[in-house]
Amino acid sequence: MNKITGISSGFHDAALSTIDDDGNILFAGHTERYSRIKNDPRLGPYMRIEGTTVFYEKPFRKNLRRLYAGQGWVPKPAYDHYVKHHWSHAAAAYYTRPWADEPVCVVIDAIGEWDTCSIWYKKKKVWSKRYPWSLGLFYSAMTQHIGLKPMEDEYITMGMAAFAWPHQSQDLSRLLKYNLHMGLPENPGPMSVDKYQVALDAQRTLEKHIIKIMEIARIYSNCLCYGGGVALNCVANTKIHPMFDKVWIFPNPGDAGSSLGAAAAYLNKPLQFTDVYLGHDIQSHINPKEVAQYLHTKGVCGVAHGKAEFGPRALGNRSLLADPRKDIKDTVNDIKRRQRFRPFAPVILSEYAYKYFDGPMNEYMQYVATAKHDYKSVTHVDGTARVQIVKPDSKSIIRQILEEWYEITGCPMLLNTSLNIKGQPIVNTKTDAKAFEIKYGVRVF
Repeated sequence: MNKITGISSGFHDAALSTIDDDGNILFAGHTERYSRIKNDPRLGPYMRIEGTTVFYEKPFRKNLRRLYAGQGWVPKPAYDHYVKHHWSHAAAAYYTRPWADEPVCVVIDAIGEWDTCSIWYKKKKVWSKRYPWSLGLFYSAMTQHIGLKPMEDEYITMGMAAFAWPHQSQDLSRLLKYNLHMGLPENPGPMSVDKYQVALDAQRTLEKHIIKIMEIARIYSNCLCYGGGVALNCVANTKIHPMFDKVWIFPNPGDAGSSLGAAAAYLNKPLQFTDVYLGHDIQSHINPKEVAQYLHTKGVCGVAHGKAEFGPRALGNRSLLADPRKDIKDTVNDIKRRQRFRPFAPVILSEYAYKYFDGPMNEYMQYVATAKHDYKSVTHVDGTARVQIVKPDSKSIIRQILEEWYEITGCPMLLNTSLNIKGQPIVNTKTDAKAFEIKYGVRVF
């Protein structure tokens, strides 16, 4: 059985994915989980490279753009094959989609070689926008402008937007004419001095242009595959969801996920993708009833069990869980060393989801839904929540924990956040879990 290893590295959040000739995914993981360096751009010695190697972009094209931008030439990494950056994003979604219909693929990110957003149909690029025009660079520049870390804290910008006055916002599209690679220009023109209002202005501007791109994409198909780092913006995702009959957003749409996309593009056939539990495996015994009882008594605990999630979100196997019925948000934010205004997501048994929420929901926290309950710990200031539903066939231990929790409390949901401290990678190994437990005083099962 031949193996294909897809690689993304050199910029941020390096990752490696290995598949076989039949499209089985043997492993997919982030370097940062092993090196313990947040967004580690280096592949390092932690990852096992096997078989044919495929890199997630075309180095020569990337270097031409780097020279144009005054960034200098980077030596070409030595791999067997190279895939265009935006096609590696598109391929990750295209070859993992859960239906057979021919989709249109949309990619929106900061930048590839030259493309910053692109539309693909029948595996060919049919439309694109090129550097320096970039929605991803725009949103990162706005994130930096309000005092957050670009290429890392964009999701905080999205959350901050909900605190602004919702009936007024300034269109910041004029900024897209600038090269925002190094942040906003010295004189960006009139802008609000309130950082929450700036966050809303940035979010509304982003949504406006995403919708325009999706309107073009809809000409080709009513089935959408979506990738690129901007696809992590779940508020914008909720706006485009009703525009198509079917939507598949690859659960790891950023550059790390492109390691799987590069391998898939080379194989050129559908992958056997069922979930994101593809990383390091902690094989240990957990009694779901014991976890539920502990939560009922103590209110908060961690879970590190089974294969780690491939992607930025913990979905039950590397999670910090809490009782949503209690006013516990500040407690969990304090544990994670996060800003207290930050919202938390609920994880809920799928069969009860629409009793408690209204709006699009799936297994990967990719949309926001409106809460129909009074549990404030899992509801943002605007009344929404980024819901994770858990179906009966889920391979994660979280399904059994939720079932036991519901049996004890009559509540089908828990607060779910990643098992990490702000600025640190998610817990990966059993050793990481024990260190987290000792250092932060949180029981980890």
